[in-house]
Amino acid sequence: MSKQSRKNNFIKQAGILALAGIICRIIGILYRRPLTELLGTEGLGYYSISYNIYAIILLISSYSIPSALSKEMAKKLILKEYKNAQKLFHCAIVYVFIVGGLASFFTYFCASFLVENNSVIVLQVFAPTIFLSGLLGVFRGYFQAHRTMHQTSLSQILEQIFNAVVSILAAYFFIEAVKQSTPTTQAIYGAIGSAIGTGAGVLIALLFMLIIYLLNKGFIQKRIQRDIDNQTEPYVVVLRRIFFTITPIILSTFIYNLSTTLNQTIYTKLLIYLKGFEEKIVASQYGIFSGEAVVITNIPIALASAIAASILPSISGTYSLSNIKDTNRKIDMAIRTTMLISIPSAVGLAVLSRPIVQILFPQKDTLMQASEILRFLSITVIFYSLSTVTNAVLQGINKVNLPVINALISLVIQTTVLVVILLFTDWNIYALTIAAIVYSFLMCVLNGFFIRKKLGYRLNIRNNILIPFAASAIMGMIARLSYILFYVLCKSNTISIFLAIIIAIPLYGIIVIKFGGINESELIILPNGKMIVGFAKKLKLL
Repeated sequence: MSKQSRKNNFIKQAGILALAGIICRIIGILYRRPLTELLGTEGLGYYSISYNIYAIILLISSYSIPSALSKEMAKKLILKEYKNAQKLFHCAIVYVFIVGGLASFFTYFCASFLVENNSVIVLQVFAPTIFLSGLLGVFRGYFQAHRTMHQTSLSQILEQIFNAVVSILAAYFFIEAVKQSTPTTQAIYGAIGSAIGTGAGVLIALLFMLIIYLLNKGFIQKRIQRDIDNQTEPYVVVLRRIFFTITPIILSTFIYNLSTTLNQTIYTKLLIYLKGFEEKIVASQYGIFSGEAVVITNIPIALASAIAASILPSISGTYSLSNIKDTNRKIDMAIRTTMLISIPSAVGLAVLSRPIVQILFPQKDTLMQASEILRFLSITVIFYSLSTVTNAVLQGINKVNLPVINALISLVIQTTVLVVILLFTDWNIYALTIAAIVYSFLMCVLNGFFIRKKLGYRLNIRNNILIPFAASAIMGMIARLSYILFYVLCKSNTISIFLAIIIAIPLYGIIVIKFGGINESELIILPNGKMIVGFAKKLKLL
């Protein structure tokens, strides 16, 4: 492999992980439609409320294991300290058994203090999944440290497939079991079935990763036996390193994602106990926001998560070798790749919000509100994508405390905005939308400031922002006009939006290349890069 190929390998790995992430998001979207029809917005609200609490406890206990483990193991693997790398893996498992186990027990026995009455049993069903997710994270971090994303990608797809299938089946049978009960009871039991599906997906993915690890155990042992030149570190030292590496990343990730749970709690408490709303009404409204609009925006954000997961060990490795120039080059490529996809995604969601919601969540009574929220939230696709990648950059250069500070500052400001809007207006669910925009924007600004300060990195405004935005604006207008034209001709929302997207995607790519937003050397390193370059040359774009 050439030097240039090695330098940009993380983009290829990110492409693999991004593709898997997008596939998972699409599966998630597709199964949400029948699930929403089963649960209704009320049941979807109970599930979303419980899931957000589950997610934040998972973040605190073990969600950051893959990032922390891949970062520390990457350093050892670069130095060919294979025994010490393996010890890191073993200690990460011990960490999950202790912390993940305690977190699962806490979630189960304290559920009544964390959510409102109707969501308690749903959250308790989520409890064992926290422990299983921690173990799954260890194996994913192990393979990510080796700069290979295939195993993680396949496990994510398997997880989502089983999650989708079991969620729908379990929700259906649970609802059928209480068919003679009240609609609220049916909504609760449907949410329980969906929570079981989440756990089933994690369990299948864990078994898959365990099998892959066991199949490679012979190679791993041979490599460890060849490592006779390096002095092994005591397990106490390795455990200490794991703890002090994981803790700052956990704090950063926890505070970065705390906004969702905090906003949910403030929203439900103020509306139920101050404004006198019924719990089922609040849950239904939150189901529209979190279970419909936010779910759709999460599809393009999957790319940023993939790039962040891939860039962390890569940046950590080049930065540990004091290669600032190469580090900045990787940062620029990661940000450009993210912006080239997140900006047109945001524009596409904004101009086609209603037809998109109509396909995925066709319930007439919530269609208008869900599409309006999606239109406003579309800008957060750009902000969250960029802040996710810049968080990983700061962690990769050992500035793990900075994302924590930035997230805390952003959290305080957005929480103030949310509370003021809820107290003095009737905007209610739209207050959550405004808070999400404020928070994601502030994270981008603060992270960008510190990356420039610590690395001297300067954002290429022309290539990374202006060109993608100009191309996206043209694409958005053509996509909207195309949709209207096709709808007039065929009167089918599904066919019209499909044809509009088919036109918009290649048009955007052509405009970006024509404007000079990405060159041949950058195209060639992307997945199927040679084919893309060949096609561009045939069109005389390069």
